[in-house]
Amino acid sequence: MLSNLPKPTDAELEILQVLWQKGPSTVREVNDIIKLTRPEVGYTTTLKLMQIMTEKALVSRDTSQRQHIYEASIDETMVQDGMVRNMVDRFFQGSTKDLIMLALGQENTSSKELEEIRKMINKIEKEQK
Repeated sequence: MLSNLPKPTDAELEILQVLWQKGPSTVREVNDIIKLTRPEVGYTTTLKLMQIMTEKALVSRDTSQRQHIYEASIDETMVQDGMVRNMVDRFFQGSTKDLIMLALGQENTSSKELEEIRKMINKIEKEQK
């Protein structure tokens, strides 16, 4: 869990998402992907953030080559779990049901997604017995 690691900022989370999807990458590679949706983000901004993230132990850096290679040090699901728990506590007074009801009401949920949700509910119910 994230309890002993700092929570990533929005900008750090954006970098982590690139690293989770692409795998170990240079600053240039990460910046090029971020620039696809946010062209105003400069290379030096991405570099500075990734250096800070190294100090925070959110990413690790391989310096054995000329171009340093960065890799996420924390697992995506670990971050997601911590962020969802935080959101449930802060905005839904600990009620997972309220979060799910709101999420299902926000957009058209496909029948396939509803079936997957049913399977997950059945699995959770079996585990709790």
